[in-house]
Amino acid sequence: MKVIGVVGLPASGKGEVSEIAKKIGIPVVVMGDAIRRACAEEGIAPTDENLGAMATQLRQERGRDAIARLTIPEIESIGRGAVLVDGIRSEAEVKAFRDHFADFVLIGVESSFEARFERLRSRRRSDDPSSREELEIRDTRELGWGLGNALRMADLTIKNEGSLASFRENVEKALLRVGA
Repeated sequence: MKVIGVVGLPASGKGEVSEIAKKIGIPVVVMGDAIRRACAEEGIAPTDENLGAMATQLRQERGRDAIARLTIPEIESIGRGAVLVDGIRSEAEVKAFRDHFADFVLIGVESSFEARFERLRSRRRSDDPSSREELEIRDTRELGWGLGNALRMADLTIKNEGSLASFRENVEKALLRVGA
């Protein structure tokens, strides 16, 4: 089984990578869904603050690779072929996936603060920051989990600063390059 991890700051383009993977037939597991399920089990609304607090709590209680370990059974249930894992946030998660899956590759997605903020303004997901300050807080929180270190561990990095069409083309090429 080929496992392709995706790491990047909020609104860098990870979700778009997932959509492209789906379009070319690669199943996608979103790590944030494990956090959303944990919030739902506790009856907590899926706001940015609540999701962040739950993610932090899970990592404090179960270790920095907790979210990765929660998603491994879902990845394995897919069976054979390639699977894309969206939402890696720490070097501990990268290590957990590399230790568990013999064929693991990590793609980093990078985008400027301004480009990411503009995307968030149009995306309007329930957990999206609505101001520059809120995005800075979220970036700080996620970098504190080790996201910057995970980005530096990427086997391949895709810049997302130009047009959506150009980014999509680069993502599809990257997925084919890593053997998806």
